[in-house]
Amino acid sequence: MRIVIVTPAGARSRNGNRNTAVRWAALLRALGHRAVVQVSWDSTPADAMIALHARRSHESAVSFKEAYPDRPLVLALTGTDLYRDIRFDASAQESMRVANRMIVLQDMGIKELPPALRRKTRVIYQSMRPVRCQNPLKSCFEVAVSGHLREEKDPFRAAAAMHHLPAASRIRIVHMGGALSKEMALDARQWMAREPRYRWLGELAHWQAQRRLARSRLMVISSRMEGGANVVSEALAAGVPVIASRISGNIGMLGRVYAGYYPVEDEKALARLLWRAESDARFLRRLKRQCAARRYLVNPQREAQSLRRLLAELC
Repeated sequence: MRIVIVTPAGARSRNGNRNTAVRWAALLRALGHRAVVQVSWDSTPADAMIALHARRSHESAVSFKEAYPDRPLVLALTGTDLYRDIRFDASAQESMRVANRMIVLQDMGIKELPPALRRKTRVIYQSMRPVRCQNPLKSCFEVAVSGHLREEKDPFRAAAAMHHLPAASRIRIVHMGGALSKEMALDARQWMAREPRYRWLGELAHWQAQRRLARSRLMVISSRMEGGANVVSEALAAGVPVIASRISGNIGMLGRVYAGYYPVEDEKALARLLWRAESDARFLRRLKRQCAARRYLVNPQREAQSLRRLLAELC
């Protein structure tokens, strides 16, 4: 089959949607299909379409179904889709209506959908190839934050938590991710100026970010909304425990009983968890065990098999 994958993220983007589209294309090619990634559909004939983002890929999705009403359209729902757009945006709602199947990226996502749409929705966790372990720094307790600087990510919550750590703490925050506005870049520089334990590295090459993550003692994901974060998959694959905001998308990735959640936007609670992980070896081991138990979810073979089963349903 010739499959076109549409994502609003451009070729130079390193955001989660682009990473997902490129990875799915590679997995589909390995399954014997011809897969191309486009920002918007160029009307070249295709046997099937996978569209990421209900609102922003709406025009491509509807145009494809108008051109090929009998060919499968699969809609992958992102975090802003699930937790915002599908409630209010007519174009996002129409994309869901015309799709033959939908994908959510963690098992809590399906609960956000009306019962009538759940029947055509499948859960496919995003995979990550195993990352070789790196020796952590001995000079500090390094904690990674990996994600672009945008409001949905609540990007400076970990920096704000530094003020609430005890004097004995050796925690240092390393933040990897590009600023999506000049204002966000300025905010990051101001945080570095007033909090010497916080360092913003900007956007790194993927391999560099993975190596930084793999040597970290912890990763913090502080998002206000997530569909199923690539960076959590990366942390699970690297064996790095996670401290996460208690939101549906993170719970779907890490499980309902995970011990490393804090209330969203609460830097004091985040600081308490960070200090506990640094100072209590038993607690840190517990986080590692719980993350290791979820690692099977991000196996590339599992994701490839999920895509194969999905296409088999449609064809």
